[in-house]
Amino acid sequence: MNDQPLFKRATANAAVAEIDGVSCAHCGLPVPIGKIRRDKEEQFCCSGCGTAYQLIHDYGLDAYYDMERTLGSAVGEVAELGEYAELDSFEFVEQFSTNDPRGIKRIRFGIHGIHCIACVWLIEKLPQMLPGITEATVNWSTATLDLFWNPGEVKLSQVAQLLRRLGYRLTPIRFGEKQIQNTIETRNHLIRLGVAGAAAGNNMLIALGLYFGWFSGMEASYELMFRYASCFLGLVSLLWPGMVFFRSAWQALKMGTPHMDLPIALGLGAGGIGGLVNTIRGEGEIYFDSLGMLVFLLLIGRFIQFRQQLRSADAVELLYQLTPRKARRIVDGLPVETHADLLKVNDVVQVLAGELIPVDGSILSGQTAIDEAILTGESIPQQRAAGDEVAAGTLNLEGTITVRTTAVGAQTRVGQLSQMVEKAANEKPAIVQWANRIGGVFVVIVIGLALLTVMIWWHLGWLTALDRAIALLIVACPCALAMATPLAIAIALGRAAQRGMLIKSGDVLQRLHRPGTIWLDKTGTVTEGRMKLVAWHGPGELLHQAAAVQDHSAHPVAVAMKTAAVKQELETLDGVTENVSVDEAKRWIASDVQQTAHGGIQGVVAGRQILIGNRHFMDQAGVSFAAECEEVARDILDQELSPVYVAVDGHVAGVAAVGDPLRADSRQRVGELKQAGWRVGMLSGDHSEIVTRVANHLGLEPKLVHGGLLPEDKVAFLRSQTDTQTQVMVGDGVNDSAALAIAGVGVAVHGGSEISMQAASVYLNRPGLEPILDLLDLSRTTMATIRITLTVSLLYNASAVALAMLGIINPLIAAALMPFSSLTVVSLSWFRRSFREPTMGGSR
Repeated sequence: MNDQPLFKRATANAAVAEIDGVSCAHCGLPVPIGKIRRDKEEQFCCSGCGTAYQLIHDYGLDAYYDMERTLGSAVGEVAELGEYAELDSFEFVEQFSTNDPRGIKRIRFGIHGIHCIACVWLIEKLPQMLPGITEATVNWSTATLDLFWNPGEVKLSQVAQLLRRLGYRLTPIRFGEKQIQNTIETRNHLIRLGVAGAAAGNNMLIALGLYFGWFSGMEASYELMFRYASCFLGLVSLLWPGMVFFRSAWQALKMGTPHMDLPIALGLGAGGIGGLVNTIRGEGEIYFDSLGMLVFLLLIGRFIQFRQQLRSADAVELLYQLTPRKARRIVDGLPVETHADLLKVNDVVQVLAGELIPVDGSILSGQTAIDEAILTGESIPQQRAAGDEVAAGTLNLEGTITVRTTAVGAQTRVGQLSQMVEKAANEKPAIVQWANRIGGVFVVIVIGLALLTVMIWWHLGWLTALDRAIALLIVACPCALAMATPLAIAIALGRAAQRGMLIKSGDVLQRLHRPGTIWLDKTGTVTEGRMKLVAWHGPGELLHQAAAVQDHSAHPVAVAMKTAAVKQELETLDGVTENVSVDEAKRWIASDVQQTAHGGIQGVVAGRQILIGNRHFMDQAGVSFAAECEEVARDILDQELSPVYVAVDGHVAGVAAVGDPLRADSRQRVGELKQAGWRVGMLSGDHSEIVTRVANHLGLEPKLVHGGLLPEDKVAFLRSQTDTQTQVMVGDGVNDSAALAIAGVGVAVHGGSEISMQAASVYLNRPGLEPILDLLDLSRTTMATIRITLTVSLLYNASAVALAMLGIINPLIAAALMPFSSLTVVSLSWFRRSFREPTMGGSR
């Protein structure tokens, strides 16, 4: 099977010698006529394949070709060797590797060029090729290589060069101690779940045999065998996976902070001891089938909670997502590619148009427009030239610049913002569930009632009294009580996900069920979050010609005009729709295109000079304005939009209204939030005047509207709120991330940045404010379900305890009632509706 690209195969086949059947001994491609060496048995299509073949042969790994031919794949072409000196630097090793318990180093690389299992086999033979490599493990699905090596015996640059000569390329991946610990914890959770599930399933089968034996009879030897088998599996379940509850209960006792694991451990322990005693005695009931199933169900809830906790990211991971991994450092006047983490203060870096800036610094040379929305939320790019400051993570839109570094990594503004996100997330107080708060009182009451039961039934003998007390402890085990809250929340989170709402923690639903204050960011939340050509005044043909010039720019205004140009209908400022052919945009081609740092671009289309830009750019170019265009521009500014002029041969002939328009339903949804009892305000980084205009349109109270805020200002404002009601922050940008983390509930809306999703408690995958209303509905219905299930659970426990004290319930019936109560809670949580359906008119 030939997996090479079609153009590569065609090129190779066109240069094949007249001698048919001559293929490369390494990759299997045809050998060009100029590469055939008649005195050699092995032929190669290029020198790279010859080098790789010789290396594989020298290391005694010729079995690779047997696997490759069997699987029908090839390694592919080998690029020229590069320099990997940075891999051996102390800074790189410290930042990207971790210490292994065996006294060696561990590092993770992304590996490119893997095509088949033969490639995996070859790479994992690295310990045979280079002394000092202890282990090399390839993950096929994620294309990563975990390397364990001794830095004193082999250098990473040697490993990278060897793999490059074999046709593979390495990319460093940060793999920290936290990730290792999370991996270990996840594995431990899954092991406990697997053991508990296997023990519970087999114990239920044994219990069925014993139950059927009551009706049809069973030989004593078989009954004894089944009882001991059930006892063994039950003790395995209790003492291995179930030990987490006993450890937690013991820690609660030592720390004097009782919680729900205390009565759970008491009930499981009483059932386990009673079952063990009866198994040894050869009479009485055993309860290991019910105990094993309860352990399994409780561990499922514990695992779901653990997975939710893993969704929070640390500051290093957030920073790594926001800044580029590679940078071009100027060395002896030439740009040299290096890893961004290795840059230092005073280094000079080159940033091309369309690239993210890797450091904080000042521009030494060049002019450009910078998209700073990641920090300010401002949708309009800012012009920057020599001497101006730029920040890491912002986007260079237009020209090539050189920047002298003033801060790197965690010391940059975006790095400090990431640390603020992590700190804010860790400062969130954990809401202790009502069920946990009564755990200590519950266990004291249960023990007291058990002792009272022993005293009541002591006159019938200590065995009878103990039997009644065990029955009480079993039915009093608050498994249903412990499951009520997490189960209702788990079902709510699942149904929310089906509606495009990803909720990280059940605490969110508890925080939202009572109204408070909702703070909205402007850009991307109540507006569409992107530059758009809202209206056009001028000939449709001119817009298409302007779009041909804009094809050479990545500026947001250029993108907006190009997008509008391919639509069939364009709306003028007067609301008149002008039909334009889509194919018209394709027939215009621009030449001599020049983009300036003064807010404009120019080019030649069909022999006419086209200029596009703001008023300053037009004044610099000396173009003339008609009175009509001046009036149109004033109308555009009154609509809170920006005018962009299009001039032809020195005269303005068209004006575009460009901006970030409000979503069509924003005003209606804000009104519905107010009707639900919430106060609605706005915190934005945009100019205060623009924010005030938008807020007035939405009907917000002036005292709840704040514009011109930096990310740090939003955090300080939210911290200053002394209102005990819930503070909800809704945003979409990196500049909102710290505020999303510090707020009582942070909500990242559709189209938001990666860091805002990481920092927020909730991510909404649908645009607009309507999903927020759905979220509030979900909170109210879920909390109502929790109250109902908790009430049912408490009534069950109270009734069952009373019946056990009266001797009406024996231990066998108690064991049967335990899963029955849990089933009742499951049914109530499952069948209750999570969202209110809209009425006929579409209102909520």
